[in-house]
Amino acid sequence: MTGVQPRPADWERSLPAARPVPADRVQRALGAARRLVVLDDDPTGTQTVRDLPVLTRWGTDDIRWALRQQTAGFFVLTNTRSLSAQAAADRNREVATACLTAATAEGVSVAFASRGDSTLRGHFPLETDVLAEVMARYDGPVDAVLLAPAYVDAGRVTVDGIHWLRSAAGLTPVADGEFARDATFGYRSSRLAEWVEEKSGGRVAASDVAGIPVTTLRAAAPAEVASRLGSARGGRVVVLDAVVDDDLRAAVLGVLEAETAGARFLYRVGPSFVRARAGQDAHPPLSGSELAELVLRDRHGLVVVGSHVGLTSRQLARLRERRPVVHVEMDVATTVDPASADGHLAAVVDRAVSALATHTVVVATSRTLVTGAGPAESLSLAGRVSAALTLATARIVAAARPAYVVAKGGITSSDIATGALGIHRAWVRGTLLPGIVSLWQAVDGPASGLAYVVFAGNVGDDESLATVVQRLEGS
Repeated sequence: MTGVQPRPADWERSLPAARPVPADRVQRALGAARRLVVLDDDPTGTQTVRDLPVLTRWGTDDIRWALRQQTAGFFVLTNTRSLSAQAAADRNREVATACLTAATAEGVSVAFASRGDSTLRGHFPLETDVLAEVMARYDGPVDAVLLAPAYVDAGRVTVDGIHWLRSAAGLTPVADGEFARDATFGYRSSRLAEWVEEKSGGRVAASDVAGIPVTTLRAAAPAEVASRLGSARGGRVVVLDAVVDDDLRAAVLGVLEAETAGARFLYRVGPSFVRARAGQDAHPPLSGSELAELVLRDRHGLVVVGSHVGLTSRQLARLRERRPVVHVEMDVATTVDPASADGHLAAVVDRAVSALATHTVVVATSRTLVTGAGPAESLSLAGRVSAALTLATARIVAAARPAYVVAKGGITSSDIATGALGIHRAWVRGTLLPGIVSLWQAVDGPASGLAYVVFAGNVGDDESLATVVQRLEGS
């Protein structure tokens, strides 16, 4: 971590009170706005919204279907966080080109949000570079890349350009947390301008990164925010502070005003900005009666766990303590060994299918993280394990359709949705917990109608997974 970090209590005491910005005010401003297309690098970006379409493929028919829905925008699941840099670049280019081609055919203008991790993992600035290149071919150059990684519900906030993680122990600069030590996407900087310089390899100097501080968002009119944003040129990165949703909605009003005046922005954001830009407020979790309409009766659920972060492991332990589940472990070392992989996979499937008749079943990778010699090899190993977990899930669901499926982990939930369940189109119906853990309802494919729960590896507290399973089973 570079730079001098202030003590958390200093800014928490000194900030002016948030200025209320109702979601319906943003909704009114969306009338003439570009439709939002969220390129989600894993499925967990949907957990702050409800009643928006999700695509896991990007054929012309799929995109035109999404554009025809009466919504402020839609998600396209790219899953690029699980890909190599070159593959991620190729996929972003392919998806953006397909979306712009379909939008032109529909006579619709679109704005792109590159939804990355609120703890700063992912292919940045690679993805925004590629999107800016594609956008320039269709609509002209991008004036600014708006960087807003806040995820208010999960305690990830930005103040004076520094990104923080909130936990029961207090506030910690993001670079001091476990996510900054990620084998593939690790970093040293909590000050976002310095993080941009670090991740760009020095191509973008920290001094060239602009910012809109939270004090401005709480004091200035949208026109003033729009004026500051509208002065950015040449694809300059602009950091948006945010502590609460009102801060983001204040920023969005300025963004929309600047875009109406002709500015061209690209967003690199966490989940909370998406909710603000879609004109939505924080919704309460799905009610028991709503869940009863979504979850199959007289059956038990399947929970698939691939995430290895410490929080997920603690959540898994608490689930096993609180609920009568059958735990089926997929041993990672055995899974990546060609000599033993097939037999181990068959045993996992057989045990899970048998147990689903009487119990909720958890299929989880072993908790010891296996890494390679470098980032590329670590990513390759993770991909092989995820592929095996996906194949096992597909076989389990084909043999014994469960009441619901919960997927724990960002990459895991993407692979299960597309590879195991064949979900191509879905609707985000809402959340299971406040602001986290989204439930999708599949529109097509073999999983049509299935309740699919996307549960990120790094959100909630130790009790959250058990609480989600309890709510689903109770419905």
